[in-house]
Amino acid sequence: MMGAIRVWTGGSPSTHLTGQRIYLRAPTDRDWRVWAELRAASRAFLEPWEPVWPHDSLTRENYRRRLRQISQEWREDSAYSFHILRQGDNALLGGITLSNVRRGVAQCGTLGYWIGRPYARSGFMSEALHRVVEFSFGQLGLHRLEAACLPNNEASRGLLLKNGFTEEGYARKYLRIHGAWQDHLLFGLVQDDPREKP
Repeated sequence: MMGAIRVWTGGSPSTHLTGQRIYLRAPTDRDWRVWAELRAASRAFLEPWEPVWPHDSLTRENYRRRLRQISQEWREDSAYSFHILRQGDNALLGGITLSNVRRGVAQCGTLGYWIGRPYARSGFMSEALHRVVEFSFGQLGLHRLEAACLPNNEASRGLLLKNGFTEEGYARKYLRIHGAWQDHLLFGLVQDDPREKP
C-alpha cells in the first residue's frame, strides 16, 4: 500500500527558518543594497562557480525583477529562495534556493547556494543547508533532494557530504558555468537517509 504524498499548501515568502547562528527568509526589496554590496565584494570569489553575471546583475531593477519571480515561484510551489542572515546583527551572509520542485511521482527538488567571501568556511552554509533540508522533507513533504558542483569545488563537495548527501554520478557538460559548459559531480539525499545535525 502506498503512503500518502504530502502537498505543501502554506507556502509564502513570509516563511522563516531559524537555526542556532543563522535564520533564513525570502529576499525583500529592502535587502537590495546590502545584497548588491556583498555580491560585488565577493565577485571574484563567486564567479568561477556561477553562470556569467548579466551586465545589470547588481542593479535595483534587476533585483526587483528577481523578487517578482521569487514570489511567483513560491505561489506555484516551483522554487523557494532564501537569504541567509546571521542571528544578532542580521548581517546578510549568502543565499540558498530549492528549485525545480517536481511533484507527482518524483517529489524532488534541486539545491543551489552561494555565500559571501567574508563568511565562507565558517559553518554558516552547513547550518543553512541543514535547515532547508528539514524544510524540504518536513513542510514541503519532498522525498529526494539533488545538488551538483564542479569537480574542483572541494568546499561544495565537502558541504554536501557533511550534510548526508551521497555522490551519485558525473554529468558531462552539465551546466554553463563561468561562460563554458562544465562537467559536474551529482549528489542526492533521500528523506530517510541518515544525517546528523551540523
